[in-house]
Amino acid sequence: MVGRPRSEEARRAILRAALRLCERDGYPNVTLKGVAEEAGTGRQTLYRWWDTKADLLLEAMTDLVAGARAPSEDDLETFLSDTFALADGVVGSVVAGLMAEAQSDPALSDRLRERLIGPRRAALRGVLERMPPPPGADLDLLVDMVFGVMWYRLLNRHAPLDAAAARDIAALVRRIG
Repeated sequence: MVGRPRSEEARRAILRAALRLCERDGYPNVTLKGVAEEAGTGRQTLYRWWDTKADLLLEAMTDLVAGARAPSEDDLETFLSDTFALADGVVGSVVAGLMAEAQSDPALSDRLRERLIGPRRAALRGVLERMPPPPGADLDLLVDMVFGVMWYRLLNRHAPLDAAAARDIAALVRRIG
C-alpha cells in the first residue's frame, strides 16, 4: 500500500458496501466504482487499497469470517451446522464468486487458500482428529468429502445446506471405518 495510511472507518464502510452490493446484485455485478459510490468514498481510495474486486471481497470475507461466531470445534455436527449457517447467504455467494475467479487467477487461488480455505480445512481436520477418526482413515480425504458436499450444494442449490445436512454428514462420517 502506497500513500496515506488507511482510515479504519473508511475501510469498514467500503467492506460493508462491497458485501451489501454482492448480496443485492450478485458477485459478478459488483464493481469497484459501484462500491465506492455505495460507500460514499472516492474511487481512487479503493484503487489505492485494492487492485481488484476479488482482493476487496477477499478482505471483506476474511474480516467477516474472523468477526463471526467461530464454528464450534467441540463436535462434528455442531461444527458443520455453524459452518453451513455462515456459508448460507452472502458469505457463500462471495466465496463461490471468488472460487470461480480463482480458477483463472493462480495468485488469487493461493490467497484464497491461505486466508479462507486452508484455515477452515485445518479446523475441520482438528475436529475429525478429536472424534477420534476411524482407524486408518485418511483425514484429508474426509475433509474433502465433507466440504465437497458443502461446495456442491452451494454451487448447485439442489438441496439445502442446513442443520439436517450437518447431522446427516456427521452421522455418515461416524459410520465410516
